Amino acid sequence: MPRSTLVFTFAITAALAGAAAAQTPQALTLAQAEQTALANHPQIQAAQSSALAAREIVREARAAYFPTAFGSVTGAGAENGSRIAAGGLNNPIIYDRLAGGIAFGQLLADFGRTHALVDSSSLNAQAQEQSVSGQRAVVLFEVDRAYYGALRAQAVERVAGATVDARQLVVNQVSALAAANLRSGLDVGFARVNLSTAQLLLVQAQNDTERAFASLAAALGGRSISTYALAEEPLPAAPPADSAPLVADAFRQRPDVIAARFGAESAARFADAEGDLARPSLAAVGAAGLTPYHQTGINDQYAAAAVNVNVPILNGGLFAARHAEAALRARAQRERVRELENQVARDVQIAWLNARTAFQRLDLTSQLLDQARQTLDLAQARYNLGLGSIVELNQAQLNQTQAELEAASARYDYQVQVAALAFATGSRR
Repeated sequence: MPRSTLVFTFAITAALAGAAAAQTPQALTLAQAEQTALANHPQIQAAQSSALAAREIVREARAAYFPTAFGSVTGAGAENGSRIAAGGLNNPIIYDRLAGGIAFGQLLADFGRTHALVDSSSLNAQAQEQSVSGQRAVVLFEVDRAYYGALRAQAVERVAGATVDARQLVVNQVSALAAANLRSGLDVGFARVNLSTAQLLLVQAQNDTERAFASLAAALGGRSISTYALAEEPLPAAPPADSAPLVADAFRQRPDVIAARFGAESAARFADAEGDLARPSLAAVGAAGLTPYHQTGINDQYAAAAVNVNVPILNGGLFAARHAEAALRARAQRERVRELENQVARDVQIAWLNARTAFQRLDLTSQLLDQARQTLDLAQARYNLGLGSIVELNQAQLNQTQAELEAASARYDYQVQVAALAFATGSRR
């Protein structure tokens, strides 16, 4: 064989092998899907950034405990003997000068306002951190639901494909019998209608599988839709017999409940801080610098320090209104916590009932499938012996297909409901 032919054959073989490898679905387990989503999902990234921003607010509130200082360079020119005479009660003399210096200030006491503001911002930051856990729980649940949804869609597609094959076999058999004048053309028509129904089911199942993988891609935090070779997960144990402990667990560990409680405490401390506005504040201030150029009568350097006490007297009721507003908002936040706890209790109850029902469906659908298969075998035997009609056979086929679809869905429905129960109780974070 010529060398050029060998090279061409090798290139074609390599290209076909590469195409086959590219078409091989990537293996994916549920744990891998969850880790991918936790690392890439934008909701988690956004929640983490918000939590970090809340931590910076704590630093902003604590800044009041530390001294402030700033430098200034000032140059001024004025008419001889001029003073500022309008715009205020003072009339300082303006001197020609060029000076530079530093001014500083330090809060000595504000009778608890800054401390309350720091507490409020710290509690709000803790609420934001719980929101990160809450977003993680949401993402994990969405991944679980999309993963099991894709498994269910694939199982339904397999059932639909097997149904098409089985009904095609019946069409072939009935057509052969009709050609031998052993069956009527009506039987062939019924068999073909049954086959067309199965083909429609297969087309819809294939579409549902593609949609399921699109949902899985979104749950993973990506944009491109990929088809994976999904690994089966073992069936969880039966749900507990009583939902009361689950409700207690949800109140204790649900991130949104914990975040709401931190938010209510933060609002209460902010209300305390707003109430402290009516109290006096004590601060130290000072300034020092040099005046290298100045007119006669000004020293070459300057320095001064003072203690300043501010006592609120009249402000049109502003501070009282701010305190009342903050107190009312804190009360509203406490009521929202109570409402959230009521909703969580309801969600846990519903999730527990759904999980229990889905668990019961596992055994019932298995029994239904066994009965449907036995009925189909009997109907097929009766039809072959000429004792049954094509309508009876078609109905038995429809019953088996429905039973197979129910059995294929029951397993994954139960896994989804168990994941929903775990999300409702806050055990997934």
